[in-house]
Amino acid sequence: MIRDDIIRLIERAIKKAQKKGDLPSFDVPEVTLERPKEEIHGDYATPVCMSMARLARMAPVQIAEKIVARMERPDYIGSVEVAHPGFINIALSNAWVAAQVEAILGQGERFGHVNRGQGRRVQVEYISANPTGPLTIGSGRNAVLGDTLANVLAAAGWQVQREFYVNDTGNQMELFAASLYTRYAQALGRDMPLPEAGYPGSYLVEMGQAIAAEFGDRFLGMERDQALGALQAEGLKRMLAEIEADAKSMGIYFDHWKSEQSLYDDGTYGAIFNKLSADGWLIHREGAVWFKGDRGGPHSSQARIDSENGKRGPEEQEDKDNVVVRSDGRPTYFASDIAYVWDKLVTRGFDWAIYVWGADHHGHVPRMKAVTHALGLDPERVTVILYQLVTLKRGGELVRMGKRTGEIITLREVVEEIGADATRLMLLTRSADSQMELDLTLAVQESRENPVYYVQYSYARIASIFRYAQEQGMSLEGGDVSLLTHPAEQALIRQMIQLSAIIALCAETLSPHHLTHYAQKLASAFHSFYEECRVVSQDPAHVDLGKARLKLVLAAKTVLANTLTLMGVSTPEVM
Repeated sequence: MIRDDIIRLIERAIKKAQKKGDLPSFDVPEVTLERPKEEIHGDYATPVCMSMARLARMAPVQIAEKIVARMERPDYIGSVEVAHPGFINIALSNAWVAAQVEAILGQGERFGHVNRGQGRRVQVEYISANPTGPLTIGSGRNAVLGDTLANVLAAAGWQVQREFYVNDTGNQMELFAASLYTRYAQALGRDMPLPEAGYPGSYLVEMGQAIAAEFGDRFLGMERDQALGALQAEGLKRMLAEIEADAKSMGIYFDHWKSEQSLYDDGTYGAIFNKLSADGWLIHREGAVWFKGDRGGPHSSQARIDSENGKRGPEEQEDKDNVVVRSDGRPTYFASDIAYVWDKLVTRGFDWAIYVWGADHHGHVPRMKAVTHALGLDPERVTVILYQLVTLKRGGELVRMGKRTGEIITLREVVEEIGADATRLMLLTRSADSQMELDLTLAVQESRENPVYYVQYSYARIASIFRYAQEQGMSLEGGDVSLLTHPAEQALIRQMIQLSAIIALCAETLSPHHLTHYAQKLASAFHSFYEECRVVSQDPAHVDLGKARLKLVLAAKTVLANTLTLMGVSTPEVM
């Protein structure tokens, strides 16, 4: 990336200045680049001279002057200037910027991709909602964050697997089966009350009726335990089909669906239980089995020493014991999670495991880090992204319940009302840790305030330019991009070449919401170009410039498409 190249130029200049005696010898601090708020200050600026003032015992401006005097000037550098109180401002060469149009066209769909992952394997596990009911709009935010992040990591050079973890065992599934049994029996005319703490949703009434219509009274003729098992399997199959359909409606597909029950069936849980027990991490108390947290385990003393030295030990990750096996002998969800992290990092050998969870699961993060450490694995290989829930509004009014059932607001209802594109982009506009408001009215407005419409309209506008050019018999063959010197042309290209930096930023910070802001800036730059620079003209004197601009438009179409595709948003040719 050009940003990395410039950082290396500055680092070399600092070391050269030290070698030549312009600056004293000291350890060079990290060189960072930022985008100046005003275009007159160039494309990049570094504040590194301010951080070196104490080390060099010189004024930041003097340090900057020494560094600038030693900086190389490759062809992509237009100017390097010192600005008070000690910034180094760098502007790219206009000729080099114009030439990037050809580079974009040459790279096509891969433009913007970087190699941060270097082919390492990462698994992103997301949605993973209990298969006991339809996906809610909260699950929709989980889906968008996870899927977009997977797209970004793939574009950043990682080998990515997308996984849905199926919670197909435990108390919730037993309640689901009992509730479904009741609705099935009621559909056949039996008077049966819903179990206490059962699932009251109307979706189970519909499912019970559908099963009764297909199988008749088959399950009523079985022993209750046998019927519950059969209905749990049938209900699970139907709920997963619904979840998969909802995901597909948003363009989300999983590489793998991992069953929680399989972790018990294939022996993973048993092996990990024995390992933790042998290593001293499990204790028996009150009839249950507990994971010891920081109070015991063979590494706890060293961990405290590490903590005092500023290192993260397991006691900083989890400071209390957690139940692994209940007093009645049933494993907890935590037991499954222990086996699952081993399955990810050891059995399947992923270099990195990323979980996307709701913020209400924040208390589970430290225990996952602690148990990863206890298993002899690096806790840094496990990352949990926590997202805040979603508030729905319609024209400023809070939407509390779904239209169809008067109950929960499902993801399907939202997608049907505003479309998959609007759902995805709108749910991605805020960082995961920020409260999210989705205005259903705004999401369908044809206005600049609606980011979905604004960005997609710029793409459709590009398509219309090409249709008009074709009608006029104009092509981009032979277009000379060196003619692209107009400020609006240059501004558009400068936005376009930022895509690689945005992808790198999203991948490094696991914050895909930066894509939405970049897409809007890119769309704005294109709309400004469109207003100021005519592309297709009947004027013979305009032919050469028109061909160059048509190349620019095609490059803009490529970058917009790449950006929208990363977000899982479509590229409409007509709006």
